[in-house]
Amino acid sequence: MGKGPGLYSDIGKKARDLLYKDYQSDHKFTITTFSPTGVALTASGTTTGDLFLADVNTQLKNKNITTDIKVDTSSNLFTTITVDEPTRDLKAIFSFKVPDTRSGKMELQYLHDYLGISTSIGLTANPVVNFSGVLGNNTLALGADVSFDSKTGDLTKCNAGLSFCNADLIAALTLNNKGDSLSASYYHVVSPLINRAVGAEVTHSFSTNASTITVGTQQSLDPWTTVKAQVNNYGKARALIQHQWRPNSLITVSGEVDTKAMEKTAKIGLALALKP
Repeated sequence: MGKGPGLYSDIGKKARDLLYKDYQSDHKFTITTFSPTGVALTASGTTTGDLFLADVNTQLKNKNITTDIKVDTSSNLFTTITVDEPTRDLKAIFSFKVPDTRSGKMELQYLHDYLGISTSIGLTANPVVNFSGVLGNNTLALGADVSFDSKTGDLTKCNAGLSFCNADLIAALTLNNKGDSLSASYYHVVSPLINRAVGAEVTHSFSTNASTITVGTQQSLDPWTTVKAQVNNYGKARALIQHQWRPNSLITVSGEVDTKAMEKTAKIGLALALKP
């Protein structure tokens, strides 16, 4: 586990990764190469129906400074500069997108044994300010996530969360959308030797009085192959198999079917990641 309670985004992350990570219905490939000087170049492409999206990302590292520059097929330029520990336990992240003049943002992250803070501010005349903090330790943590738009004077985001962790179980409770929705998640390691785990998430919306229940599981068939499956109360079932055919290179095949409308065509997704 990480240092202290982590950041607010870590609350419930294990359950979310088990239930939703790597599932897709698109075709995606990613190729990463490294130059002799250590520069990483990553090219990726995604096919969604008749639409093809692609981007190229260059990553440069110099001591504790990492610079990521990405260009996509829509002629957008994304730049992120990360300074790791300019002072102890602190990380600074500066990002912007061209040609979007309002996209510039500065973020500071501070991780301590009993505290995790992330705060960001937009680099505009009337910025959006975000603050999230978590207080606790590796076992019990309580946090909040708030955003304020100084242009309109509105509180655009107000969330709160609680998490409990022990050796093989992680439970989380979050209140989102300014108190409109409540989510409870659960992640349990059943057998560490074969990476078998189960998870569940229940989300209730007070405004619509609707609830979504999602349950899932994962298990390793061998040291290089993992299978996952999940289903929700609306009858959507998904499954995937992921194989590491060489170190850091993965192929993932996933599928989705609506059990309440079997006449519909099942969705099949394929992802290929190549990395030396």
